[in-house]
Amino acid sequence: MERERERGTVGNVYKGKVLRVLPGMQAAFVDIGEEKAAFLYAGDIAVPGSGGDRVSDEDGLPRRSGKHANIQELVRPGQEILVQVVKDPISSKGARITSYISLPGRNVVFMPTVSHIGISRRIGSERERKRLRKLVDQMRPPGTGFIVRTVAENASNGQVRAGMDYLLRCWRNIKFNERMHRAPILLYRDLNLMLRVVRDNLTPELDRVIVDDHAQHERLQKFVRAFMPDYADKIELYSSREPIFDGYGIEQEIDRALERKVPLKSGGSLVFDQGEALTAIDVNTGKFVGAKGKTLEETITQTNLEAAEEIAEQLRLRNLGGLIIIDFIDMDKESNRRKVYRKLQEALRRDRAKAHITKISEMGLVEMSRKRTRESLGRMLAEPCSYCNGKGYTKSPSTMCYEILREIRREAPHLNGDTIFVHSSPSVAELMNGPEIAAVDNMVKRIQKGIDIQGRRDFHVEQFKISSKTKRH
Repeated sequence: MERERERGTVGNVYKGKVLRVLPGMQAAFVDIGEEKAAFLYAGDIAVPGSGGDRVSDEDGLPRRSGKHANIQELVRPGQEILVQVVKDPISSKGARITSYISLPGRNVVFMPTVSHIGISRRIGSERERKRLRKLVDQMRPPGTGFIVRTVAENASNGQVRAGMDYLLRCWRNIKFNERMHRAPILLYRDLNLMLRVVRDNLTPELDRVIVDDHAQHERLQKFVRAFMPDYADKIELYSSREPIFDGYGIEQEIDRALERKVPLKSGGSLVFDQGEALTAIDVNTGKFVGAKGKTLEETITQTNLEAAEEIAEQLRLRNLGGLIIIDFIDMDKESNRRKVYRKLQEALRRDRAKAHITKISEMGLVEMSRKRTRESLGRMLAEPCSYCNGKGYTKSPSTMCYEILREIRREAPHLNGDTIFVHSSPSVAELMNGPEIAAVDNMVKRIQKGIDIQGRRDFHVEQFKISSKTKRH
């Protein structure tokens, strides 16, 4: 999901300016011209001529390996530096950046700062791997690197070369603009969501791409004809009068992906609780009592297997990342725990975001991490409840009733007059003037003053005011 007004920054290349160096965290804050300063770790700073960094073979981003120089030796305040965003600002944190630049194309990813050739592990044919490696090596400038993506399998030499040439031109433009402008400035922005999705996902397995806007349909066709002519007939214009999200049940799926509770087909359910540091997922049997003749262990295992499949799908749809704890229903047999673990592993392989999972513990818990580069769907589409202020609860009228009585007891000696006036929400006032009137009468006897309780429609359930005279309107 992406809105033009709120486009993400992942993939953008900036000329930034170092603001502060933090030796204790081996990191630096860099001004890239966005609202918040970006965060740069020492291990994400490319050192010219160092080489030796291992590179992931699919997404083109170098993995940090071995020891690195101290941050003070790598950057200094006021220094201008070329960086790329690898993680959007999330919550109160600024963007995460790297100076290992990677420019993605259809068939290859170009890495101008790393001398390396990588071939996607999903290309199984050794002959094809050798062909692609030789082709890339012939064309790449010295000291630079390319990752050959899965979709390049069986692509013609001309298609691969054209993709490489396009990315090399992009890099020359970036370097030219870097010399021409002072920091902070945006030098390169990746394609918008529609073109990115098509570039990265249009494969023989995909039946069609359906677009409901004439101008965007034409733009997409032009893009596909230029870079992927073999797939031009897969781009389709949606013509029905019914909104496209209704026609394909998308609206319903989005709503489902925002719900805390997700029902399973068997009658069980998943419950998602997203916190600041981690997301907890609880698996429940719910109404599922198992098929006739099945034991309790078999029923639980069947629910857990279904849950594993649905969890992988929901993580992708909700774009949940970071640390995730899954609480499967307890299984007695180790063989069943292994079966559920394998099912979860298999389901997660279809996810483009990298995930690492631990084996199921005896208590049924799985710890996992999933790569996160953008805010989750829930945080993009929703905001904290304005009534409870994001807590997920409010104090009950009964709790507020006794909170007010305690406050009256504290304040009574300091208030003049024979009567104390209380303004509260209507539900609290109704309770204090009705079912809880005995507690109010007891307080009247204790403080030797009258208590007048009035409901205010503009008051929050947790809001109240105590005074010695009525408020004049």
